[in-house]
This record gives sequence, structure tokens and C-alpha cells, in this order.
Amino acid sequence: MNSMLRKIHLPPTRLMLATLVLAVASGVTLTSAYAAPPHGMAGGPMMGDGRHFDRMLDAVNATADQRTQVKAIMDGARSDTRSVHDSMKALHDQERTLFTQPTVDARAAETLRAQKMALHDQVSKRMLQAKLEVSRVLTPEQRKQLADRMAEMRPKMMGNRPPL
Repeated sequence: MNSMLRKIHLPPTRLMLATLVLAVASGVTLTSAYAAPPHGMAGGPMMGDGRHFDRMLDAVNATADQRTQVKAIMDGARSDTRSVHDSMKALHDQERTLFTQPTVDARAAETLRAQKMALHDQVSKRMLQAKLEVSRVLTPEQRKQLADRMAEMRPKMMGNRPPL
């Protein structure tokens, strides 16, 4: 199978932290607002145990206090969105069942789409809150350093995928 056509699936927590890192690295300030990408879209390997995020904080010489605050922010965001991601999985399962029926019910498909979008919006709002909290922990200089580092890493993270 062509590697460019292969669907990439990251666990929701990996996607969430990847989105946070990208947003903070892009210089998120209190006046900017980036939405989290929809569940199932590749956002980079920045979640899980946080090793990649730790490296990013290492690159900007984050203090122990900053690291503690960022970890608490991310743990809170993960906790707050865990049930939403469980609901999203259930909707994906329903959608898979729907599209394997002999006749696909268009109304049911639209209902599932609307439910999924509502969940995406809920996660997006919570992630924006987390991003804003992290942006208050890091200095403007640190956010600029992260943005510069992410700009260098972006081609490696994105591979040959076209931009969205």
C-alpha cells in the first residue's frame, strides 16, 4: 500500500498534545484561537508519555515550575476530554455499522455527523483553554523558540502529506 494513502490513527491523547504543542509553538497568544483538528487526523507524535513534549520544553529551557504547571494543565485537559473521546469512539462504531448496511440511512448518517461535530467542538474549546493556559506559563521568548523549532520539524512531521 502506498504510504501516502495509508490512514494514520493516533490515540486521542496523542492528538491533543500534538495540537497543543503545534499551537504553542506557533506563538499562540491570548488573542489567537486555533481549533483542535478532528479526531483521527494526524497531528504528530507528541502525546502519550509526553517525551516529545518534554524535549520541546528542554529546547526552551523550561523551568521545573513551568514543567509542573504545563503537566498539570495537560493532565486536566486529558481528564476533561477522556469521556468525549469515548463518546467519539462509540459514534465511529455506529457510523461503521451504518455504512455496512445494505441501504445507508442518510438521515442517520447526518445525525451521526452532527453529533461528531458537537463533540469536536467540545474538545476544541477545552483544548483552546489548555493552550491559553500554557501560553501564560511560557514566556514570549520561549513560545518564539518553540515556533522556530516546530517550523524546522514540520517537514519531518508532515512527511509528504499535502497541507489541509
